[in-house]
Amino acid sequence: MCQAHCFMNDICQSTNVSPQLDNGQWRCELNDAGGLENLNDEAGHVYYLTRNPCNSSPYIKNATCRPSFLDDDSYTCVCPAGFTGAMCNEDIDECKDELHNCSSDESCVNQLGSFICLPESTGCNGGESSQLKNYKGYSASNPALSCADVLENRPESKSAAYYLTTEGGGVACTYCHMEDVQGYTTLKDWISESRTQSEFRLPYPIYSTTFSYNSDLWTNKMPLNQSSGKSGFDHDETKMPSFWSMPFKKLCLGMQVAGQETNWITVSYQASSLHSLMSTNTHYATNVGRGRWKSLLADSSLQWNCNMEGFNVKPSEGQNDPAVTRIGILGNNENDCRSCNSRIGFGSEGSRLGQHDDNSCGNESAKSGADNGEKHIKKLLYPSSIDNR
Repeated sequence: MCQAHCFMNDICQSTNVSPQLDNGQWRCELNDAGGLENLNDEAGHVYYLTRNPCNSSPYIKNATCRPSFLDDDSYTCVCPAGFTGAMCNEDIDECKDELHNCSSDESCVNQLGSFICLPESTGCNGGESSQLKNYKGYSASNPALSCADVLENRPESKSAAYYLTTEGGGVACTYCHMEDVQGYTTLKDWISESRTQSEFRLPYPIYSTTFSYNSDLWTNKMPLNQSSGKSGFDHDETKMPSFWSMPFKKLCLGMQVAGQETNWITVSYQASSLHSLMSTNTHYATNVGRGRWKSLLADSSLQWNCNMEGFNVKPSEGQNDPAVTRIGILGNNENDCRSCNSRIGFGSEGSRLGQHDDNSCGNESAKSGADNGEKHIKKLLYPSSIDNR
């Protein structure tokens, strides 16, 4: 009977059963910990420890694991709100199952583990007419797969925020840039390849370290300041769900000094998302070339050797706080990549030989062996996908 009480208690891992009391009953004590350490013997008491398969955390975050107290390592999962299934890894579609509380003039949009209620036809920016709601991306109930999907369904669509699908069936208002990019200095045929860009955007204020190399924002699936994701290339930091949801074949990267035009380059690389690259912390090489990386910044400087470039650019044998960058290129005055003293990139760190460790976006270079002397150039960053799936 005591074991049954433990089974029904979400946090019970073991029990103590006392000797029979004067009233003929037994006292059942439920413990929220298990194991044989720190036990105190007490005459007549019986300690029962369940075999605890829950120690391996076989369920999703926030679910509760209940061991069965049997010898077969079986267990059951108590699911948090919004999830179901034996392992609590199946999303409940509250919209489809009519478990939502949205009003008649709102659209229910399913999210992973929850739902949201959005105005049916006002659009992300609140100004679209109800006549546009049948076009993909113009209403929460009819989201587009991508910016290209918006443009294909309505070629006259302008740069604005649209409803785009995200991982797990969610929907997020995301800015789509549909026109030429001013100051685009390389790959002039970018527009003919794909007019649609910016599925995710991570602008940096000039001295921000929010997205420095070791920031968890590069490797987790947590958005940042989503409300700013509805605007264009401004100075507000934001990380949208498309960071982990949007496949791409090219990235469009821009750097800007305050008051000047933004310089742009493209990086050809195919991936299921930017998160799929960053979360592994593995170096993925690109072939952009030092000249194109340097074109992002006027008067930039880079040491002549190493020239390791791509994603997660961090030499495995680096020493003494060398340069590292999430997206970019490294340089060194020595003929190796172990002690790089210069970098151009996005999501950077490094303090070796006078580099500014707090410069997460831009150019840092020691004087020794550099092609344009010592530099400490901090920039605003605009990385975005070119959506040409």
